[in-house]
Amino acid sequence: MPTEHKIILGNSQQMPELADASIQLMVTSPPYPMIKMWDTQFSAINPQIATLWHALDAGGREETVNQIYNAMHETLAKVWRETYRVLADGGIACINIGDATRTVNGKFRLFPNHSRIIEHCEKTGFITLPYILWKKPTTKPKYKGKGAFLGSGFLPPNAYVTLDCEFILLFRKGKLREFAPHDQRRYESAFTKKQRDEWFTQIWDITGTRQTASQLERRIAAFPDEIVNRLVRMFSVKGDTVLDPFLGSGTTTKIAMETERNSVGYEADEALLPLIKKKISLKPKACELSFIKRKS
Repeated sequence: MPTEHKIILGNSQQMPELADASIQLMVTSPPYPMIKMWDTQFSAINPQIATLWHALDAGGREETVNQIYNAMHETLAKVWRETYRVLADGGIACINIGDATRTVNGKFRLFPNHSRIIEHCEKTGFITLPYILWKKPTTKPKYKGKGAFLGSGFLPPNAYVTLDCEFILLFRKGKLREFAPHDQRRYESAFTKKQRDEWFTQIWDITGTRQTASQLERRIAAFPDEIVNRLVRMFSVKGDTVLDPFLGSGTTTKIAMETERNSVGYEADEALLPLIKKKISLKPKACELSFIKRKS
């Protein structure tokens, strides 16, 4: 089946290239609020965040920390609202997100990113569906190779639970998607019983992509092909169009090509373009690929 794929170099807070209700599935892993490696990216998108960080460094209060956190999620929420516009009725949005633990302003705390995204998406109009927990091998320090810890180790009460799961949040726009009786694309897109039993369970134990020393590579390495492949197969049919508003290294485009879906990917960081081209260099012959750079 011939498919079309567009990679747009630009910010996905606005997607003027896409018509209303033109997308059937969104799969993405955005920058994680309050994870240090993404601070610069959030500040570049929203200068107010940079101003708040400077205020905090100059002696800001706890209120400033909350303002930074809120501003980061409002920055993402603009993308969720635009995603809602471009999704067709019955379309599904899949968002891979991790919570954050961080010492800020002298206090260690959890920033529950998954719950904040649910709040914003529900305000936008999305219906929240049961989510998936992606259990990742931990990269935290271990004691004699037996499990990770934060804080005081064996001495109560000041140790902390280690985060070793991320969330794959699932949302639907409107009612269940409708198809004509005996729609051939659905039957051609069917998964096996083994796949259904494994995929439609809440806990996925999948090894993440190996992280390297480069911060750029670390930032885009958390979204393995297997997760995208499952989500695309679970929530779309052949010929559908899949959107990724934070394309990163191009994994969603690659999987869409391999599974006979169309795709649109947005990436604001042009430094990732060589990695995107490398990942999709072995695209199937039936794929039409175009790169679009927005005029500044």
